[in-house]
Amino acid sequence: MNTQIFNGEIFLITGIADANSLAMYVAKEIIANGGKVICTGLGLSSFHKGLSEKAQVFLQRSYSDFQLAVQQELGHTPTAILDVSLDESMEAFALGLSEQGIKLNGFLHAIAMDKTIRQKEVKPLLEVTKDEFADTMEISAFSLVRLSHFLVKHNVLAEGASICSISYIAAAKVTFHPYRNISIAKAALERITVELADELGRKQGVRVNAVRFSPYMGSKAGNATLHENDLQISDEVSPLGNAAPLDLAREVVHLFRPGTRITGEIRHVDGGYNIMG
Repeated sequence: MNTQIFNGEIFLITGIADANSLAMYVAKEIIANGGKVICTGLGLSSFHKGLSEKAQVFLQRSYSDFQLAVQQELGHTPTAILDVSLDESMEAFALGLSEQGIKLNGFLHAIAMDKTIRQKEVKPLLEVTKDEFADTMEISAFSLVRLSHFLVKHNVLAEGASICSISYIAAAKVTFHPYRNISIAKAALERITVELADELGRKQGVRVNAVRFSPYMGSKAGNATLHENDLQISDEVSPLGNAAPLDLAREVVHLFRPGTRITGEIRHVDGGYNIMG
């Protein structure tokens, strides 16, 4: 008897930086349950103009590392460059899917950026510049709107598809590890989730949800912001201890499951940390 959740449905996975990225765990779980994935990463494209040599090398290395991680962990999985700071990049990506006749049954938004965090030090909010605030908001929150826009515009988001984003409790509370600037972007991401759930649900039955996950240091992103002590504190405070990446992946797969009516939810996969005072 087939107990797999998917039957060849295709999902877009953004935000893979390395083999330990949370998005990688989600991709693996989708494939394990009979689905297919298309993975996107940041890389150098024809839409990048006037970049310094250093910036070009960074983008090339980022994409090379991304492709290698995908190949090692997922095998021969389709990959593509996607820069959510450029409308041209998002539109070209969506148009490319359309020209191939690909319909997405959903996508994972696992993209975030905050230049106010350096060497694990969080810049005080009062010191954050307008550009730093706007850049973080654009990449970490507004990109969900724009990417959805282009996928809908080019008719590659299937009727009844499911969208899921990764968030954190700092979107709602000041935590023991203050995110400051990016916490505001996460709050915006969650509000966007609710608004898109209403708008896309009525438009074409698309579900939109977000998941708040436990602190995690396994990926490049988590390691850039957290200390080992942070994980220990949350692990001790949470009734079930910290959630594992596989817990997150299984919840996202559940939200991606075809035919459900779960939408506009901000789910918690954090071992119960969110219920504590």
